[in-house]
Amino acid sequence: MSTKDLRFHPEALIAGHISALPKSGIRDFFELVNQMDDVISLGIGEPDFPTPWHIRESAIYSLEKGHTSYTSNLGLMSLREEISRYLSKLYDLEYCPVSQCIVTVGVSEALDLLLRAIINPGDEIIYHEPCYVSYSPCVRMAHGIPVAIPTFQKNHFALDPEDLRKSVTRRTKAILLNFPCNPTGAKLNTEQLRRIAEIAIEKNLLVIADEIYSELTYEGSHVSIATVPGMYERTVFLHGFSKAYSMTGFRVGFACGPASIIDAMMKIHQYSMLCAPTIAQESAVEALRNGHSAMLDMKEEYCERRNVISKHLNEMGLSCFKPEGAFYIFPNISSTGMTSKDFATRLLSEQNVALVPGPAFGACGEGYVRCSYATSIENIVEAMRRIKTFLRQ
Repeated sequence: MSTKDLRFHPEALIAGHISALPKSGIRDFFELVNQMDDVISLGIGEPDFPTPWHIRESAIYSLEKGHTSYTSNLGLMSLREEISRYLSKLYDLEYCPVSQCIVTVGVSEALDLLLRAIINPGDEIIYHEPCYVSYSPCVRMAHGIPVAIPTFQKNHFALDPEDLRKSVTRRTKAILLNFPCNPTGAKLNTEQLRRIAEIAIEKNLLVIADEIYSELTYEGSHVSIATVPGMYERTVFLHGFSKAYSMTGFRVGFACGPASIIDAMMKIHQYSMLCAPTIAQESAVEALRNGHSAMLDMKEEYCERRNVISKHLNEMGLSCFKPEGAFYIFPNISSTGMTSKDFATRLLSEQNVALVPGPAFGACGEGYVRCSYATSIENIVEAMRRIKTFLRQ
């Protein structure tokens, strides 16, 4: 046997279902941004507000008091109790902090734990597109089959219940919903939630409700599908602190739902993450106890920014649905004759404005780009000026 035959090839050891995963369309694109100066970024979905001081201060106090040990695998009891009170007050949802709540490392881990806890190989998970970039890869990493249902601007990017019904098969395990939605800013009204609930009950499906943007609802009030009659016991409610409380780096999320499912998620969590960081958990307690006013101030600012960016984009001929929640807008750029990637790439190179090509959020995102208005109005106005110049050229 030659020396050549004995050469080690580590790439051959990578699991097939991981090799097949695409890299994030967001992170890939922003590798380019990091190499440039004077870029106005409307790309990354991260609040530009610093975490409110009293929340940061609680982290400092936690360190000073030496609170640096592990917590329960389920999370600090004080945090789970605050989560229970918070959901009861805001969304009329009652969860037992002892058995129906788990604190996770961001809502991303909550989703990963849940999918691994419920999916048998070959189970199908239905979700709507355009959507958060992690949904399909997370389903595949749990050895499930992602089934995407396109949504459309003409329908305000709402999930059509009839399209949902047609997508259900005998292998369908759950429906994954994210409203208010990243990247479209769409939300569902009570009647749409009721019709989706009817299908879930009829087909005996679990609903995964990713409601990370629920506080950032601008039109009307947020309604969780878990409050629809018959849905409480078949819904897992996912949430976190990154968006509404501007705590992205704290990495604290949570899941609430049926005790049996929470227990299954805890089994995976205890063998992987063990628990979310203690300091971050104590800061989350402070956010829920005393952070509501700061959160509303940030929401008011986002709403003003939404109005500004929506007006500018529509006036320059890039038609867009006015977001009802979150802090993203999804303008239609098909009138330019460019693909989403060409539009975003050329805009970045010619005008130093960064946004995300729509197909990063699913195939039906072609012809669109995502703009985050989690940046100052001054940046938004300057970015709009540059985009207008780009379109004229």
